[in-house]
Amino acid sequence: MKKLLKRAALGAAVTTVAAAGVAVTPAVAEAATYNGVCGSGYSVIDTLPLQDGTVFLTYNRSNGNNCVVTVRTHPSSYLVDMSASIKKSGTTQWKQDLDFYTTYAGPVYLHAPGSCIDWEGGINGEINHQFNSHCG
Repeated sequence: MKKLLKRAALGAAVTTVAAAGVAVTPAVAEAATYNGVCGSGYSVIDTLPLQDGTVFLTYNRSNGNNCVVTVRTHPSSYLVDMSASIKKSGTTQWKQDLDFYTTYAGPVYLHAPGSCIDWEGGINGEINHQFNSHCG
């Protein structure tokens, strides 16, 4: 409900400003940088944006493992609710790291060669996910 109210208010504000002849460009979240915490041999194969960070999906060709880590764009000494999760598509067993962190959540690993995966991450209640992806 809170998001709907925010969207309605934003729509009204954009309409009002546009009517005044001023161009409006929505703000784009600044991306975080992958921090290498999955270990050597892992390469970033996909990302999901969050307002305050980025969720990274990495893969290691030598061992067939996927790894998910959620990284804050601007780490601080303040703890925030963060998550990193991954599972094989079609299953219910998530591998997760859910806690309060200053910098990143994860790494969370899954061996799933030949399978589709579901993966997600979140910061302060905002979650972004991708289901049934990176098959095979």
